[in-house]
Amino acid sequence: MKRGSKLSVEEAAGNRASAQKILPVMAWKGILRNGNVYFPYLAAGIFSVFTYFVFSSILHNDIIKVLPRSGYAWMILYLGKGILSLILILFLIYANSFLVKRRQKEFGLYHILGLEKKHIGSMLFFEAILLYAGAMAGGVILGMVLSKLLFLLLLRMCSLSVDVRFVFHPEAFRETVVYFLCVYGVNFLQGLVQVGKARPVELMSGSKKGEKEPRFLWLYALMGVAALVFGYYCSITSQLDSMIFTNFVLAVFWVIVGTYLLFASGSIAFLKWMKGRKKVYYKPGNFITISGMLYRMKKSAAGLSNICIFSTMVIITLICTVSLYLGMDSLIHFVHPYDVKVLYGEEKIGTEAVEQEIAVLEEKYGLVADRVDVYDRITLAVRQERDRFGIRQENQSFSDHAEDYQLTVLTAQDYNRIEKQSVSLTEKEALIYCSGKDYGYDSVDFFGVKLQVKKELMDFFPYPKASDNTFGACYIMVVKDRQAQDVCVRAWAEANGVTDMESFLESGYRSVSIVLEGEDAKKGAFLGEFLQWCQNQPGFYDMTNNVESRRDLETMYGALLFLGILFGLIFFMCLILIMYYKQITEGYEDRNNFDIMQKVGMSDREIRSTVGRQILMVFGLPLVGAVMHTTAGMFMVKGLMGALEFFRLDLLFFSTVGVIVAFVAVYGASYLMTAKTYYKIIK
Repeated sequence: MKRGSKLSVEEAAGNRASAQKILPVMAWKGILRNGNVYFPYLAAGIFSVFTYFVFSSILHNDIIKVLPRSGYAWMILYLGKGILSLILILFLIYANSFLVKRRQKEFGLYHILGLEKKHIGSMLFFEAILLYAGAMAGGVILGMVLSKLLFLLLLRMCSLSVDVRFVFHPEAFRETVVYFLCVYGVNFLQGLVQVGKARPVELMSGSKKGEKEPRFLWLYALMGVAALVFGYYCSITSQLDSMIFTNFVLAVFWVIVGTYLLFASGSIAFLKWMKGRKKVYYKPGNFITISGMLYRMKKSAAGLSNICIFSTMVIITLICTVSLYLGMDSLIHFVHPYDVKVLYGEEKIGTEAVEQEIAVLEEKYGLVADRVDVYDRITLAVRQERDRFGIRQENQSFSDHAEDYQLTVLTAQDYNRIEKQSVSLTEKEALIYCSGKDYGYDSVDFFGVKLQVKKELMDFFPYPKASDNTFGACYIMVVKDRQAQDVCVRAWAEANGVTDMESFLESGYRSVSIVLEGEDAKKGAFLGEFLQWCQNQPGFYDMTNNVESRRDLETMYGALLFLGILFGLIFFMCLILIMYYKQITEGYEDRNNFDIMQKVGMSDREIRSTVGRQILMVFGLPLVGAVMHTTAGMFMVKGLMGALEFFRLDLLFFSTVGVIVAFVAVYGASYLMTAKTYYKIIK
């Protein structure tokens, strides 16, 4: 008995050892046998590792740290890496849930055949290791091959030129290894929890379980409509002001909430309402379509919501990227219209001296000064409400709707010289210009000085017009002469409590601003010598080399463009994988249902027609939702692009139309391909 008992123990130990040896093999075969779901997941993992590794490699590259003007690119990429980390972990966890759900029946069968849950857990562990190793190997190798190319692309977009020696960075590799070890570890725990909590019978039928129908359908549906309307309201009513980013977060949050509620509850509530209308429901074509749609929406609400959200992300990301790419040159010159600006204080440099020096440098460097604007500028901080300009302390009747601006007072003589005009004004007349929204009033009350608006200007070169700009807009007020200018400045000074009035009236600046035509290299040499000359003149106060400032903007916008391209690809990958998994999952689940349809007398043509309508509706709903979200979101996008000084509404409109048309075409092609795969499965 003892010997028999001893053998039994040894046999049991041997069986356990054999099980441990065979589990890795089963894990490998399980991946191969379910290649139609695992290989796309592996491909997504490889692409995720690739993008993360490239980001880390660029950020750890010594070149990006020492290049002039590369700080903007480094900062934007660092923020982008943080956002990327959040997106990738959420997406890979979501995709992993499809894998586990697809194989629940298989795991239940293993359990019935004698494998314990710990054995299934061990098999999941080996699968996670294999998938992790495959993703790391493929992603890192791809990253090492393409990192230099992408880095060169980044430098090109940022207008940074350098002899690149892109090498392997151990720090980037370690970061990538640790991050994805955490991601795949979470995925393994997710699968372990799902398998561990379920009973064998539940596992056998788990893949067929759909989403539970939520209680209080109509209540949740109305809440979804309310959330969506509020999100749209936040977007449509947003202005380019200090609240633009807060409104953006609110709009995105409520649109996402509204989308999930409407797909999870609103669609089901609507279909049940259609089912209750007997005249509509009991028609041959509608009966099966509505019933099938009701079944699909119950089990696919979350997936469809994600398709809608990711579609919106892809569209908006592409719109911003395309608009930024096409309008970068005009955007940069919008921000910095002059190549150089020099300010003089107490002693005002003469116009003739400036023009003579420029003429000498033009001949020396072979450049042409397209504009040479010399004028006296007095810029004042004001508060405006309707036709009144003042300060809050001066008059408490200013409401909360009043806005703060910088207002520059010019004489008609300076204005005529700058704009090549011949305007004449009386002491009680003024010209007015706002670089943001139109002024729109016939008179001006400037700190008690009342003037008639002879004409509202629609353009003024140093300050380009952008009607939607309330964030960085400014006013220009042109008055008759220096005496009229002093009257306005004196009124402002008295309201602000200035005591030394005469010194204040002489405290304005003389601005020397130049636009050059020619190569940037020659401009640099020209401006270097010109600015040295300016510094040696009496009264020199400050200077700005906008050629360098433009290069800084090129670096910043180039980094944003690079980030937009990568994120557009990432969002598109997420979208395609979700759509693919949804069709694969539904195909296997619906195969038995259509066998029954054939047995009850439906022809293959009728089945295809019914299925086609259902799939088209299921795929069409997220697309319609994405287009609606994009349409409402463009008001917010316009404001966010305005924060980058992008006000080319025509370009933004055509980019929006082009991107939506292109996306609908690609989305339609994806629908046709996935529908074909679906038909193959159910036959």
